[in-house]
Amino acid sequence: MRAVGYQTPLPIDNPEALRDIDLPKPVPAGRDILVEIRAVSVNPVDTKVRRSAAPESGQWRVLGWDAAGVVTAVGPDVSKFSVGDEVFYAGALQRAGTNAQFHLVDERIVGRKPRSLDWAEAAALPLTAITAWEMLFDRLDVRRAVPGATPSLLIVGGAGGVGSIAIQLARALTDLTVIATASRPETREWVRQLGAHHVIDHTQSLAAQVTHLPTGAPGFVFSTTQTDRHFEDIVALLVPQGRFGLIDDPAELSALPLKRKSLSLHWELMFTRPLFETADMSAQGALLDEVAALVNAGRVRTTLAEHYGLINAENLRRAHAVIESGRAKGKIVLEGFGN
Repeated sequence: MRAVGYQTPLPIDNPEALRDIDLPKPVPAGRDILVEIRAVSVNPVDTKVRRSAAPESGQWRVLGWDAAGVVTAVGPDVSKFSVGDEVFYAGALQRAGTNAQFHLVDERIVGRKPRSLDWAEAAALPLTAITAWEMLFDRLDVRRAVPGATPSLLIVGGAGGVGSIAIQLARALTDLTVIATASRPETREWVRQLGAHHVIDHTQSLAAQVTHLPTGAPGFVFSTTQTDRHFEDIVALLVPQGRFGLIDDPAELSALPLKRKSLSLHWELMFTRPLFETADMSAQGALLDEVAALVNAGRVRTTLAEHYGLINAENLRRAHAVIESGRAKGKIVLEGFGN
C-alpha cells in the first residue's frame, strides 16, 4: 500500500523529511478495524513527532492521526462496526499513522462519519473535536459555574484547529459568553463566523483587553498556544477559584502563581485514553458520535480551511511547513492517493 513516512527527523525543507513509500497492508486483530483512508488532516502533533522521534533503524515512521474513511475489515472482537461503515477518528499516538492507504485503529476511539460532510470536511474534525470536548467538559467542567463569575470562557488561539471547534462546542452546548483571541483581520473574521461573542488580540496584553469587555473577568481560560507568553496575564484576568486549561508545551510552567486565587490547572492530551487504554477509552468514540450528530443537525460546522490535494509527501511537506509557521487557520486537509 502507498504511504508517506520518514526514517530520520529532519527540517521540513529537506526532501527526506517525508517520503512516498510502499508498505505491507495491515491485518486487523482483536478490537481493531481496518480503514481505507479517504482523507486526512494535519495537526501540530504531526510536526512535533516528525522533528523529534526517530523510528528504529531501517524502519519507517508513518505520521497522521486525523482520518475519515471506510471500514474494509474487522478484528474478531469488534462489535460496533461492520465492513462498509463510514468512519472518522484521531488514532493513537503510539501506533502507525493515517498517512497510508489502509490503517488499523481500535474501534473504541472511532465515530461514525457525519452524513452531511464529505471526506475532507469530516477529516478536519476528530483530533481537535476530541481535544476541545475533553478540555471543556472533562477537565474544565465548564457546565459547573465558578462562584461569582459571569458565565464566560476565554479561548487563547481561537483561529487554530482546536480553538475553531472549541468556540463552536461552547456555543452549541453551553450558555457561556465566548471570548476568542486572534490577531490578523482574516483570523478575527474567522472566529466571529464560528460564533465568538468577543475577539481580542493576543499580540497585546490579554488582561488589559478583558477589563474593557462587558463580560467581566471569565471563570474559564482555555489556552491552546503560547501559554508561557500569556501565563501572567491569564493568572491576572481569571476570577478567584477560576479554572485554567492548556494543551501546548511551555518550556517552564510554575503553578505557584495560581495559589493566591485558588486557580485550578488542567492539562489535556487527547491521546491519553488510547495511550493507556483507560477504563473510559470508549468515551472518545461516543463523543465523536455526538459531534457527528451536532454537525448533521447544522449546529457545528467543519473547520476545514485549506485543501492541499492528494495525500503524498510533497503536499504533506507543504502542510507541515504551514503548521510550523504558526499562521495556519482552521485545518489543512489532504484527500485520496491518486491512481
